Amino acid sequence: MKVPLLDLTAQYASIRDEIDAALAEVVTSQRFILGAVVEACEAAIARYTGSAFGIGVSSGTDALLVALMAEDIGPGDEVVTTPFSFFATAGVIARVGATPVFVDIDPVTLNLDPGRVADSVTKRTCAIIPVHIFGQMADMAPIMEIARSHGLVVIEDAAQAIGAEHAGKRAGSIGDYGCFSFFPSKNLGGFGDGGMVVTHDAARAERVRALRVHGEGVKYHHRVVGGNFRLDALQASVVRAKLPHLDGWSDARRANAALYSRLLGDLAVREPSLLTLPGIVTDRHVFNQYVVRVADRDRVREELTSAGIGTAIYYPLPLHLQECFAELGYLRGDLPETERAADRAIALPIYPELTTDQVRTVADALRGALAGLA
Repeated sequence: MKVPLLDLTAQYASIRDEIDAALAEVVTSQRFILGAVVEACEAAIARYTGSAFGIGVSSGTDALLVALMAEDIGPGDEVVTTPFSFFATAGVIARVGATPVFVDIDPVTLNLDPGRVADSVTKRTCAIIPVHIFGQMADMAPIMEIARSHGLVVIEDAAQAIGAEHAGKRAGSIGDYGCFSFFPSKNLGGFGDGGMVVTHDAARAERVRALRVHGEGVKYHHRVVGGNFRLDALQASVVRAKLPHLDGWSDARRANAALYSRLLGDLAVREPSLLTLPGIVTDRHVFNQYVVRVADRDRVREELTSAGIGTAIYYPLPLHLQECFAELGYLRGDLPETERAADRAIALPIYPELTTDQVRTVADALRGALAGLA
């Protein structure tokens, strides 16, 4: 049995009529840029995340970028973040001219280790960008305490974690800004690029709205230099149509993760040097990815591929070792937990439409690949 890493066609087939009707509404209106459909999507995402305001933008990357711009973060400033994330997390810091400061991750959750954040704060530090990696929330309480004690802005990179929840608060609703991605592979994905910034602060929301349209207030009058960061109405219509299904899809991901953990748990306990399962501490982990850590990862992946199992590596080269950040001076060995995760992590299929037989097939194939390493 072949099992792909992701099968978006199965999801679309289950809600085709709703999606097609939403798209047709926009096409009929011929209102493709901003407008009522985008506003309705913004309000729905704000409610869902427990935030006061939502501002639709062109991608998850641009959500992070415009949040930094809204705070006037730039040359001479430092932003503390994780090196174990998609490139955009650090790329946007560099794009505004600031300096990313990488802090090692917690070995259980693979999220930013708050115990190391305080030691990385300097007089130049302006912000912290924690990432809710793979659908599990970072430990936000100590991060917020550090931020408030030093007067720092907190921008949550919640691109992989919409709907994740801990201690009664949802991802994106805790910091000064929450940033989401609607890339098609996300738990709530559009039919292309799209993103959202959420905040509780009306003034911050207004700045982001202006920045996404080149800093425009009154038409053709620009208070600041912004960019073209608008969420188009077609993407907003898809996201809004999918949103009522999101909790059910997240529950299915959680069920698939629980089945993997039951099928693989004994091996992980017996042979921890061969297999580490995801460490779950968040009350509601939404599993954008189910990432295990294995010995001889590349060989294991080759065997899974030969068995027809789709996998991915998140992330093969951590951000502090990327060529474009060489001038920052980080060397291999500086952030050992991050480097260990990058060398061992492999994502297994976790999408909601997986069948029990497919999950069992993946688990059996992984056990078989690891048996040769014992």
